[in-house]
Amino acid sequence: MPELPEVEALKDFLADHLVGREVVRVLPVAISVLKTYDPPVTAFEGREVTAVHRHGKFLDIEADGLHFVTHLARAGWLHWKDTLPDGPPRPGKGPLALRVALETGEGFDLTEAGTQKRLAVYVVRDPAQIPGVARLGPDPLADDFDEVRFAELLKGERRQLKGALRDQSLIAGVGNAYSDEILHAARMSPFKLASSLRPEETRRLYEALRSTLTEAVERSRGLAAGRLKAEKKSGLRVHGRAGEPCPVCGDTIREVSFSDSALQYCPTCQTGGKPLADRRMSRLLK
Repeated sequence: MPELPEVEALKDFLADHLVGREVVRVLPVAISVLKTYDPPVTAFEGREVTAVHRHGKFLDIEADGLHFVTHLARAGWLHWKDTLPDGPPRPGKGPLALRVALETGEGFDLTEAGTQKRLAVYVVRDPAQIPGVARLGPDPLADDFDEVRFAELLKGERRQLKGALRDQSLIAGVGNAYSDEILHAARMSPFKLASSLRPEETRRLYEALRSTLTEAVERSRGLAAGRLKAEKKSGLRVHGRAGEPCPVCGDTIREVSFSDSALQYCPTCQTGGKPLADRRMSRLLK
């Protein structure tokens, strides 16, 4: 799933390629991708793109007062085309969900792999009309997101750190991969309760949050859309690397699997050398 760093890089890439250009066609291939109908998606046609924004994991293309907003979900992606194929795309069983064409002949495709179709596209006058955007918590890379504000968010938070970091209404933009990376950098168990953090631990987690995301954004900056997935994977230290040695201490990276996801961690760096039981409501093994 694209998270804050990849969506930030896509925002910058699209700003360079879209701003000042006219959208001539928006062609849905999978109608299920459209989550709003008033105004219709065709209302975006004939408008000049004026800006590109990011709201958490949502990508927002603004054109003359309308916003084309997409959430790529778990298996969606954006593919830039210097020259779009001739003729309209044909509906079928392939991954193509929607195409946006510019007056220059360039454009992009939104695709989604797999059978769980969660890719979403909205055309709205105000992004706050989208429930997922309206409920977003603060952006962790915003200038005003300081340690004091972070500590206030965690105060009284009874959830485990892994779940708290992934909650978009608490902090916007962090998903499964970067929550693993942040917790590894902070040397904390994913099952530690957020409300149990001491001040020095809160500071350490805040610094890990900011540095992990900032470094990932910098690695992705300036890359073409097609290279972002590979860059994300290459930069991850523990997520998706179960069975490999930890790059910090050399211990074997472990995994805890859930019904629809998995987390990875280093026992030596994060849990005092003790492995976590591989079941949903796990605690440290006695």
